[in-house]
Amino acid sequence: MTISRRKLSTLTLAATLLAAGFSSAPALAQARKDSVILAMVLEPPGLDPTVAPAAAIGEIVHYNVLEGLTKIHVDGKITPLLATEWRSDPDGKLYTFKLRQGVSFQDGTPFDAAAVKFSFERAKAEGSTNKAKKAVFDNISSIATPDAGTVILTLNNPDATLPFRLGENTAVILSPKSAASTATNPVGTGPYKLDSWQKGSAVTLAKWDGFRDAANVKLKKVTFRFINDPAAQAAALLAGDIDGMPRFQAFQNLKQFQADKRFTVEIGATAGKGQLTINNKRKPFDDVRVRRAIMHAIDRQAFIDGVYEGLGKPIGSHAAPTDAGYVDLTGVYPFNPEKAKALLKEAGVATPLNVTLTLPPPPYARKGGEVVAAMLAKVGVVAKIENVEWAQWLGGTFKGNFDLTIINHVEPLDYMQYTNTAYYWGYDSKAFNDIAKKRSEAPRAQQDKLYGDLQRQLTTDAVNAWIFNPSQVAIAKKGLKGLWSSSPISANDMAAVSWQ
Repeated sequence: MTISRRKLSTLTLAATLLAAGFSSAPALAQARKDSVILAMVLEPPGLDPTVAPAAAIGEIVHYNVLEGLTKIHVDGKITPLLATEWRSDPDGKLYTFKLRQGVSFQDGTPFDAAAVKFSFERAKAEGSTNKAKKAVFDNISSIATPDAGTVILTLNNPDATLPFRLGENTAVILSPKSAASTATNPVGTGPYKLDSWQKGSAVTLAKWDGFRDAANVKLKKVTFRFINDPAAQAAALLAGDIDGMPRFQAFQNLKQFQADKRFTVEIGATAGKGQLTINNKRKPFDDVRVRRAIMHAIDRQAFIDGVYEGLGKPIGSHAAPTDAGYVDLTGVYPFNPEKAKALLKEAGVATPLNVTLTLPPPPYARKGGEVVAAMLAKVGVVAKIENVEWAQWLGGTFKGNFDLTIINHVEPLDYMQYTNTAYYWGYDSKAFNDIAKKRSEAPRAQQDKLYGDLQRQLTTDAVNAWIFNPSQVAIAKKGLKGLWSSSPISANDMAAVSWQ
């Protein structure tokens, strides 16, 4: 008996619904008008975005519990948040921020210039694990607080991107009284406070009535459930067990949801750089010819078509097409298995070369890993797949214990990680560092060109095998408005979400 692909997909989804014990579709009609349940792919390791790199932290707490001086909107626009205004001097090395008055943290501590100074000094302190330490906070030479409502930042080098950087989750302002316990009990100035965290299941936020604009916050409760299996994501939506998923991963079911009038589907852009990360410190990957061979072995478009149902763009360096100064470098290492074999031979690598490909839970990694392994096998690189949980990836792979891994770096303008020789891919290049320094000191008019030079240097060195810039797929029950359909940063601005 022959079963069509569409019918098989429907049968599989139905089986998943029954196996998971989900309720039937009529639950969709029972929309909660003052609460919402969303799904996320990954559970964060903690809830302090200033000490850990996981983007999943920002998806829960940023703009909801914790706030910064500026705000980045879904369209990339930057506006004041805890600051009411700012100005910079002509050379871009002095920024003055005026702060919002009458704001308190959820622990009763007043928000003021002292809290900003404390948070930024904590971020730049020796031993800080803040992901933006090197790119942002180490560039701050002094922090002046002439009064409780004013903060003056003096920079070592001009930085025209500083207002954007201060809107990222790494720059949220913490209460000096409660900062140390933020990972388990975040206390901020935002519209929500932590209600509960059921490890392995969900985080729930409750509306904070002390928020300065509480009257305009429509949702009283927001729950983030963790569902990393794509079939279970689709099943939960169809069953009505969740109300939406801003970063939906079951791409094979996309057309089904687009045709279902009970849902709205939006496709947007991201700052993601999906890559096969290469451990540059391990042999034989310390030889650039081997890394270039890996690049030539990968068919980017086939990966995007097979893993993302075509919902993405090929990339050839560590930059997203939405970046100012982006250069398309996909033509430098076109898919060419014979060239890959020749480079491996030239490097003296005996094949088959046995390596380990470590894969975290996201579907793009697990499914993508099988695709990449098949491509590598055709050039004589045998990749043994090792599936790990997110905590294992952060605690092992991200510490440099790996050969190859697949990950989507979602943080915008994070090229400065390549100046950090201790970062997990182990890149060390004076040429790259020199360009990065020149860019940090250059006038704004020259920075896009130098950003292009940075991308070219990374590609020349084939530090990693860059594959895809993913699109974002946001699915929600009809009537739920305000979910982000693009991700200039990893956040879910729940104060802007409501039922209509």
